[in-house]
Amino acid sequence: MWMQQQNKTFKDWLWPFWPVVPIYPYSQRRTLRQEIISNTIWTFEQLQGIFYVVVPIRMTVIKLAQGGLLVYAPVAPTDECIRLVNELVEQHGDIKYIILPTISAVEHKVFVGPFAYRFPKAQVYASPYHWSFPLNLPLSWLGFPPDRTYILPKDSSQVPFADEFDYRILGPIDLGPGRFAEVALFHKQSQTLLLTDTIVSVPTEPPAIIRLDPYPLLFHAKDSAFDLMPDNLETYRKGWQRICLFALYFRSSVLEVPPWGQVFRNALKAAEKSKKAYFGLFPFQWRDNWPQSFAALRRNGEPFVAPILQNLILNRAPQETLAWADQVAQWNFRQIIPCHFDVPIPATPKQFRQAFNFLEKDSASNNNFIVIKDQEFINDLEMKLEKAWLLPPAQPKI
Repeated sequence: MWMQQQNKTFKDWLWPFWPVVPIYPYSQRRTLRQEIISNTIWTFEQLQGIFYVVVPIRMTVIKLAQGGLLVYAPVAPTDECIRLVNELVEQHGDIKYIILPTISAVEHKVFVGPFAYRFPKAQVYASPYHWSFPLNLPLSWLGFPPDRTYILPKDSSQVPFADEFDYRILGPIDLGPGRFAEVALFHKQSQTLLLTDTIVSVPTEPPAIIRLDPYPLLFHAKDSAFDLMPDNLETYRKGWQRICLFALYFRSSVLEVPPWGQVFRNALKAAEKSKKAYFGLFPFQWRDNWPQSFAALRRNGEPFVAPILQNLILNRAPQETLAWADQVAQWNFRQIIPCHFDVPIPATPKQFRQAFNFLEKDSASNNNFIVIKDQEFINDLEMKLEKAWLLPPAQPKI
């Protein structure tokens, strides 16, 4: 009986197309639904990551005034996810619209086709300027239903959900081999702004979806391969905060990588040598002041633009980005729902706009010495990509 229940659970979490984007947690994806606004907005969270650097990936579902539902940025349509969505469908009507709000993030794009086929009455609206790598294929070749997939027009009044929503499209921003674009969607009735990647807020505590399987938190809470961490909230918090530094800086200034000879020698004496623990390999060494870097990154929970987007993407088109931010800041939203990290983010249009001040001359937004130091790895990466002609040069600040 236990084995039958376990197999049923694994089937509920199964994502068979994981080899298309082979990142953790691979074929087994759990889904957590959260009600953001009573009877109006729900989020569906799953996990994604590499080397246990895991962060939430989020889909948002909004009830339409005339009945039915709108979906922004679908996640993997596992049986568990679809069952949780169908519970809302039974109460509020069919899914009418599915929005793909990005063109470059394959971890969002890969789910749209399979999700849409589970809801055959839904119209799919994709961000314009789509591209794919290594071959630039039409959306229908990527699994999007051709008879009901449309491109979002530049004029937001031309879509059938315009009475309840407004949107502004950022981009496309030329990145050499590819492009970046994002659709900011505003739900007028709830005063909620939906974003994909441009804005994040980092919580001190690990998100609930990660605590469902806390092994990544335990792994990154270790100080050495010899540690076996206690399974408690303090360990979870430590592991999560280090994961945030990994995810947003790639390699923070407070992280050192020991010589690989030492890493392999330590693995022989590691407290845990299982395949799950990478056979004891732990190539990380944190300096004692790492909590200061996390505090500087977190900015007391304020919304900010991730360093990767600041230094590798949005600074390629500062004028266009600021014009988009100005347009979005005209909406009277009171909270932001991004696709990653914390949710919801209490934020005013002024706070949203201030997050993009790094693109302006004489801005004080990046004058924090700790933040500047932690961004050095990304700055070096930027220079290398530009020298290799893989990234166009950054444009002057406005």
